[in-house]
Amino acid sequence: MAAYPISVHPLQSPAGSDIDFGAKIEDQQFATIRDALYRHHVIIFKNQHMLSPKAQYELTRRFDPASDNYGHGKTLDAKRSILHPDLKTIPHQPQVQVIGNGFIPSYEGLENVQLRHPHHRTFHRDHIPDDKDYDFTRFYRWHIDAALYDLYPPLVTTLMAVQVPKGRRQTLLYDDGSDETLDVPLGTTAFVSGERMFDLLSPEDQEFVRSSKIEYAPHPYIWMSPARALSTGLGLHSEGRELPDSELPPIDAKKIMIFPMAWKNPVTGKLALQIHPSAVRRIHCADGKVIDDLTRVRDIVYKLQRPAISPQYVYAHDWEEGDVVLFNNRGVLHSVVGAFKPDEVRLFRQCNLAASEPPQ
Repeated sequence: MAAYPISVHPLQSPAGSDIDFGAKIEDQQFATIRDALYRHHVIIFKNQHMLSPKAQYELTRRFDPASDNYGHGKTLDAKRSILHPDLKTIPHQPQVQVIGNGFIPSYEGLENVQLRHPHHRTFHRDHIPDDKDYDFTRFYRWHIDAALYDLYPPLVTTLMAVQVPKGRRQTLLYDDGSDETLDVPLGTTAFVSGERMFDLLSPEDQEFVRSSKIEYAPHPYIWMSPARALSTGLGLHSEGRELPDSELPPIDAKKIMIFPMAWKNPVTGKLALQIHPSAVRRIHCADGKVIDDLTRVRDIVYKLQRPAISPQYVYAHDWEEGDVVLFNNRGVLHSVVGAFKPDEVRLFRQCNLAASEPPQ
């Protein structure tokens, strides 16, 4: 990405002072980028082939200068985490991850890497038949980029397309009895607006969302690892497959995350319904009651979120090499999509940083 243009303004001397030096540097372009991100939620820069991992990290950190650690912390090191197979850390810039599909002989200090694009077959309970796999696809898992234990959710995620296979499109199936489908580019990243998700609710549901909080499971990506997702990718089947606390890494009660259901946009003040549906465990209601029946918790969250993932509300980005996409991680949900052939190489870089403050 090109260097940001700056403006230089001489300091105004206080009354009675004869100081004739000093200037204030203002980065107008970043202010514009930040404003655009929070007003539009997903912003795209084209032809950024020269953006280095270091520059990507520095751009990401501009949104939260007090943050420095990768958004999932050390959870990628846990072999039982569902995230472990999907991301590779760049050795010289550990806040930046490599994701994609296919064999990469050498890239940014990584050697002989086999990337695996997440496929619904590994996470969903019910699968598209193998003989239709390259024609049809699913939302893999709707989510927010967040550890949801110990660390606060990142403000922003940056994604860069280094290598993109082209040529095919796929039909995305909801397979939930709605007959809804969506034509998507191969390997798209799908986004939906949390603000739209909130606005579609009835006044009663909006009040419930405004006044309720979600408690997330400890070590959620290990906890959920035996469970299986719904065909829409919007949460999990309740089959009692989640790991009990006794089979998780040590749990510190102070690190369990409880967040509002609705998160406020720092620029517009609008509310977004921001819930990671696969990691929910309990709902804390305004009257002090706690809903801890997992089946009921998931049913409530699903009914709140499902209207906003219908096709007319989904932005499916058609990636081109050199694209850098920034998205408001506290204002959208997103999902990996697509089924690649083994020789279709996809190479992306992802960066997000655990935030210095919780969502409000």
